[in-house]
Amino acid sequence: MATWSRFATAAALCATFALAPGLLVATSQPADAGLFTWLGGRGNQDDSGSAPPQNRGGLFGGRGGGGVFQPAPQSPRSGALHGDELPPEEGTAATRQWITNPALGTPTLSTRNIEATKAAIQHYQAIVANGGWPAVPAYAMRAGSTGQAVEILHRRLEISGDLVGQSIPSEYDEAVTQAVRKFQSRHALPPTGTIDRATIDVMNVPATVRLTQLQANLKRLQTLAPAATGRYVAVNIPAAQVEAVEGGQVSQRHAAVVGKLERATPELSSKIQEINFNPYWNVPRSIIQKDLVPKGREMAQRGQDMLSAYHMEAFTASGAPIDARSIDWFGTDVYTYSFRQLPWSENSLGFVKINFPNKDAVYMHDTPLKSLFGRNVRFESSGCVRVHNVEGLVTWILRDTPGWSLERVLSMKQSGEQADVRLSKPMPVYFVYISAWATPDGLVNFRPDIYNHDGTALTASNY
Repeated sequence: MATWSRFATAAALCATFALAPGLLVATSQPADAGLFTWLGGRGNQDDSGSAPPQNRGGLFGGRGGGGVFQPAPQSPRSGALHGDELPPEEGTAATRQWITNPALGTPTLSTRNIEATKAAIQHYQAIVANGGWPAVPAYAMRAGSTGQAVEILHRRLEISGDLVGQSIPSEYDEAVTQAVRKFQSRHALPPTGTIDRATIDVMNVPATVRLTQLQANLKRLQTLAPAATGRYVAVNIPAAQVEAVEGGQVSQRHAAVVGKLERATPELSSKIQEINFNPYWNVPRSIIQKDLVPKGREMAQRGQDMLSAYHMEAFTASGAPIDARSIDWFGTDVYTYSFRQLPWSENSLGFVKINFPNKDAVYMHDTPLKSLFGRNVRFESSGCVRVHNVEGLVTWILRDTPGWSLERVLSMKQSGEQADVRLSKPMPVYFVYISAWATPDGLVNFRPDIYNHDGTALTASNY
């Protein structure tokens, strides 16, 4: 089973800290920002599902460099956009609902996807042989737009097979709207049917790059899919999604938060053996060194007690408890201590942990930071996998373990009672890296190559 972890990176890292009320807030920060930020930072998120604007790459500056997003040149008949305004659907509750409740579809590891992906490769080879597709100008477009930019968009959608049927080439009509929605959906973009920065960036990934992705992922599918049978859980890392699969069908699909680039979620094959309700969080050594000690020093300088703020305990190397007041955060001994977070409402693991043996010490779990699930790009963890609506997944996993209904699972969340539940029958779990695949219905799906396993890191910067 070594194939499952062939591309794994060192990631014995898991949850980020849940934060003490009234003291600190958690945010999505650059790699050098650590796990914490002080209240009032511009990057802060709340629990409503809103998130700060993303620094888009590609044509629009930031990571991809260069270019300006503009309103499309319009004829007098069109409804011109003003500036680079985004579609009204962007960032709404409807969009977040689409992100956090993904359609079931075909299992990613279905053997039926192997032949479909082979057919997609042939199709994309033909596209490449014919010169690929045109670069769509960096203009905002929506229903009613007209002009040359729409003509180029029209041609782009025809070549990729998204636009079929009757449509006037220079007009953004209903057929174009539906074609844009199809394109967005198979690239995991909110299917608004309008052209925004992210859609343009993804559209302008060259056909040669997409062909390379398909070829690399076909090999993974051929290796991994035949082993995925019966009832199992699969985490597709680039898609940041979790699938509960039974009988070749997706029973549940959940949005997930997976590892950031510098703390990648590993590929693995294991079996879920235990569900831990209201668990302690034993802080991984790497997080102690990189995040916990530096933050402890920072808070000590302010006269604050980090252990109290985060409901944590410290222990010596021999396992003896340490009085928080006696910790010298600026000494070297602190790096030898062990730390754990007590079960409470803001525990970094939330109320439940899905446990399975693996060399990287990762697992799936709940989280108090629900707002991250409302983002379309969810590579924010320290290696473990946070699961949206984890109650449903846990109930599904425990189906054959007597006494564990959804009501019982929810009662554990409400009561805070601790319990370690062994599964009657261990369940296979796979963490896989599938960033491009086709399904039997002819849809060719792409996700960002966030860890550059395909050799196409360009696709990661375009989301």
